[in-house]
Amino acid sequence: MFRTVFLILILFSCFKGLSQYSFEGQIADEQSGKTIYLSIIEDYRKFGRISMEQILKKTITDSLGYFSFRGNNLNYDNRIYRIHLDDCSDASSNSEHFFGSCEFSKSILFVANNNDTITFPTSFANEALCEITSTNSKSSTFLDIDVLKEEMAFDFNDFRSDANRKLNSKKWFSTLQDFGENLDEPLAELYIFNFLSDKRNDTYNYYLKDISKTNYYNELGERLIAKYPDVAFTNLYLNEIAIDQQLTNGNTPKSNFWKWLLLALLLLSISLNVYFVFKQRNTSRNLQNDSLAKLTEQEHNIVQQILENKTNKEIAAAMFISISTVKTHINNVYKKLEVSSRDEIKQRFP
Repeated sequence: MFRTVFLILILFSCFKGLSQYSFEGQIADEQSGKTIYLSIIEDYRKFGRISMEQILKKTITDSLGYFSFRGNNLNYDNRIYRIHLDDCSDASSNSEHFFGSCEFSKSILFVANNNDTITFPTSFANEALCEITSTNSKSSTFLDIDVLKEEMAFDFNDFRSDANRKLNSKKWFSTLQDFGENLDEPLAELYIFNFLSDKRNDTYNYYLKDISKTNYYNELGERLIAKYPDVAFTNLYLNEIAIDQQLTNGNTPKSNFWKWLLLALLLLSISLNVYFVFKQRNTSRNLQNDSLAKLTEQEHNIVQQILENKTNKEIAAAMFISISTVKTHINNVYKKLEVSSRDEIKQRFP
């Protein structure tokens, strides 16, 4: 019995070791002799660009434009891959190669694993990397999603108004999410999520509302954990969702209570500050009136002259009295107001 089980395990290992992926296709023959790259996408936020660290292999198209990638070193579970080509020479800078600056820059995203045989035939009018034929039923899911995205863009552009955008956001969020879930492939749902939650898209604001209303995003997280545990894109998604949900929790009724409470406290603080300012002004005004009541008419006139920054000589000339009399009046003012300088008088009567 033990020997039988052992032989079965050996045979299984041998067959597994013999499994091999094969990705091949054709581009226009005038583009023969070009470099073409195979990459793995581990960060779904990099769907739209190519990074050096993602590249697994490169090859050269033959004289008829055919290319082929073969091996047995890919994951046995589905992953996201990209095939990319452009018209750059190998001497071109990396930025030209991998950021779409070259002419004839083309790429295609697809789902695959180490057991898959996939072809990328030229389509109508010799368009390359537009179709997929695969032993894996999930390989072309991104192309199907792109068709829906084009329909969505048409609806959004049909009439660019806030009302139309809100209506179509609700419609297409539901349409794309349902479509992705029915594909039974969380990688396809990640592709949709990346599009809907992209801050550069019109859909982002609706996404922030949607994530606080529905349980879809938590359920997608559960599907990713079940099928792709401890994988980089699963962990990235879970972290993003946790942050975005925490961000949108600022709009919940519970948090609104605290917002209104803080607003009420702020208004109370402002009201108290205004009250104390007016109270201080009234106190100061009453003090001024009490101080002036102590002065004679002549001393009151002296104070007015001091507040106008006049010198003793100017005060004497204006009031037709001697300078010594002015000094006597000023000394009396100092005593009655309990001050010792002109500056203190000015502070008392600002």
